[in-house]
Amino acid sequence: MRCAASVVVVTAVSGALAGCGGGIDVPDERPTMRRAAEVFYQRCSGCHSLRLANSYGSANPGNFATPERTNGPNFNVRHVATRDALYAIRNGGFSGAIMPANIVTGRQAERVAKFLGRYSGREEGGEDVSESGEQAP
Repeated sequence: MRCAASVVVVTAVSGALAGCGGGIDVPDERPTMRRAAEVFYQRCSGCHSLRLANSYGSANPGNFATPERTNGPNFNVRHVATRDALYAIRNGGFSGAIMPANIVTGRQAERVAKFLGRYSGREEGGEDVSESGEQAP
């Protein structure tokens, strides 16, 4: 009986840990960017896609042929500059139609914007970007 209870607890804990940023591909030696990826996963993955953050938007993973109304930009292929990402986070996107304003606030918003400036648009041959989130020369 004790063994069965231990298995249940271990299974529950591992499941909870898997949901907390599991599958995020930002290196551990970049803790600020890794944490920003985790926040992106928690707050933005319902609508936006970015493989590095294990985020697939409202479309089924790997099936972007059937977009949903709530599907935001696919950041695997679309690069967004840090300042533009921060504007969108603070103001509810650029059209104001679906994205809620201030979904992330303060330092977290700045870090998520910097994360997007650094890692968005890279999967499909996007430009590498500098630490500031701007495109590298």
